[in-house]
Amino acid sequence: MYLRRIAIIVFLFVAASFVAWFLPRYLDPTPPDQEKQLRDKRWVSSSPYWLDRQACRWLSLCGVHHLTWDPAALLPWGNGTDDDFFADRLELRSLYNEEGRHRGWENARRTRRSPQAQGSDSDSDSDSDSDETRSRIPDYVLKYAPLVHLYSGENFWPADIAEHVLHMVPYLEEDALNRTAVLANLHELNEEDGRVFLTAAEDVESRPPWLHSEVGIPEPWEDESDDQDDSSSAESSGTHSPGGRSKHEGGTDTTWFDASRDSPVHRISDPRRLEKNTFASRRNAQLVSRRDQRPMVSEPSSTTHKPDEKGHSKAPAILILVDKGNGIVDAFWFFFYSYNLGQTVLNIRFGNHVADWEHCLIRFEHGEPRGIFFSEHEGGQAYTYEAVEKMDGRPVIYSAVGSHAMYAQPGNHPYILPFNMLKDVTDRGPLWDPSKNTYSYWYDHVQDLDDGLDLDDDLDGEVELLSTHRHANATSLVPTSENPDAPTSWFHFAGPWGDQVYSLADRRQWRLFSQYHYVTGPLGPKFKRLGRERLCTADGCRILETLEPGQTWYG
Repeated sequence: MYLRRIAIIVFLFVAASFVAWFLPRYLDPTPPDQEKQLRDKRWVSSSPYWLDRQACRWLSLCGVHHLTWDPAALLPWGNGTDDDFFADRLELRSLYNEEGRHRGWENARRTRRSPQAQGSDSDSDSDSDSDETRSRIPDYVLKYAPLVHLYSGENFWPADIAEHVLHMVPYLEEDALNRTAVLANLHELNEEDGRVFLTAAEDVESRPPWLHSEVGIPEPWEDESDDQDDSSSAESSGTHSPGGRSKHEGGTDTTWFDASRDSPVHRISDPRRLEKNTFASRRNAQLVSRRDQRPMVSEPSSTTHKPDEKGHSKAPAILILVDKGNGIVDAFWFFFYSYNLGQTVLNIRFGNHVADWEHCLIRFEHGEPRGIFFSEHEGGQAYTYEAVEKMDGRPVIYSAVGSHAMYAQPGNHPYILPFNMLKDVTDRGPLWDPSKNTYSYWYDHVQDLDDGLDLDDDLDGEVELLSTHRHANATSLVPTSENPDAPTSWFHFAGPWGDQVYSLADRRQWRLFSQYHYVTGPLGPKFKRLGRERLCTADGCRILETLEPGQTWYG
């Protein structure tokens, strides 16, 4: 009898260990490589407790003695009833701090206006009168600029990168460096012998006001109507094969979805082409007969709302334009947040990290939008431009609460785990128009490729960068004429914008079934494959032509 019970217990233990080992690997859309596995072994060994290390190795239960409630905001108890708490979910509420809002914006604005922030941060500043520095944003880029619905109960709003770095301390692995990080000199950290992490000066679990970036809440639109233009659908349903052709608006039939300067866009017909010439002359040709641009907001007021600017946020977005040749221009809109709040599974939170870069890519062919990509965790989804929802002809994006992952539809978006156990949530919350306040640039990706930039660098910043890239040419990024003094040094910083993954010995850290409570902060826009030929960042890129519930980029 006892032997049978012991055998059953052993069998259940072995079965549970196998499930704990196999299930996360089966569900993970981006399985770890050998280098990540070695780092994982070192991470497990960081726990000072033998029992914790064994439970982590055999049952994927790491740091369970650290498990605590992890709310989005530290609100006083007694603000509402227990029923209100469970109905509204505390992690989705906003923490309002008027004093912190204004002080944070003024600090960021002073940083951007100071000579140190704008005078000598890259070689491009000394050539402010050159054609490339004076190149304006093409009118079609602003005409089709995205609109972002932030979640109505968001806690961590769009942040200014200048404000963010003021609260960060550069760390060389685990040692703080005796130097200050500002946008004007950020790329100088690449000269250190090892990887530098921008690490929060304060404990993020104390929820300091700058982490929430209340200043980034968009001003309300004058028209609060929920009326939306019906999203147009493509001529055919299903998915678009990257190896085939797809018809698009105007009857143009091309392979715009696979763009490269070294290979021409293939066409059945021969529409009017732009003049073939140098990088600068091709760009100038695109600017001929353009309309006047809408005004860019360079000095938003920190205390008043401007009623004529709908959807304005005091936190600048980042616009990076990449000329792929043959009339193809990629417009990358980057959205920065100081904190990524992970989602919960059985009331346990996973995936927190300091700093969060999200982006969408709109690909233009001779000024016509052809496709759009929405970033989402380790990957993202691409659509034909006709497929997505529009408002006044502009694409509408839905930002998930906490994680800020980008989706084409409101609602629930399950990922990785079955039975909707882990999901992003989006809705028609505050509408953000990033074109109202933007750092804007032209980027020559070919120049950085020649200098050793690896387009296959890990998107989470978990791999070593090529030594040649640490000293890459800093002139590949050039501000547009709308903001000729915009800082550029930050773009070339080769380290994560947030804390290194906390060790298993850290009281804030745990990992259950390969899902971490805190992960490493992300790399910046330069390492988001701006020179990509296809719209997607993941292998097996699919371009969808319809909006359907339950679509995933990895399934």
